[in-house]
Amino acid sequence: MVKKYQLAQINVARMNGVAIDDPIMKEFVDNLDRVNKVAENSDGYVWRLKGDDNVSTGFNPYNDEQVIINLSVWETIESLEHYVYKTFHTDFLRRRKEWFQSYGKAHIAMWWIPKGEIPTIEEAIAKLDHLQKYGSSKAVFDFRNKFPSPSFQK
Repeated sequence: MVKKYQLAQINVARMNGVAIDDPIMKEFVDNLDRVNKVAENSDGYVWRLKGDDNVSTGFNPYNDEQVIINLSVWETIESLEHYVYKTFHTDFLRRRKEWFQSYGKAHIAMWWIPKGEIPTIEEAIAKLDHLQKYGSSKAVFDFRNKFPSPSFQK
């Protein structure tokens, strides 16, 4: 029996504003629901981290008001890539410097998890930290250095 996997991803950003309610962040915040709705309606979308307000900006695992995280699960790398690079989300990706500073060596990390599982914030942060320290591997990678699902790895 072949075990099935899905793709988990975390992306972390350090805001130019001092907090999410800073005026510099207004346009970004005003469009969060729309961007999240595009994700949720995308082929291959499985799950995303969200609070009672329907966004993930209230989570503060780094204990830093300027850092926000996004954590989600997708069926495939291709489905996540399509959402990131070929939807309304792309407009905001192109403009990210208006709202965000550079975030270390890596700001996005992806890894394979067994189908049906949901990653924890702690697990996601550990994966991003590992990627920043050691680079891409089968354990954690980015869009430039992708690894196939373990179902297809030898």
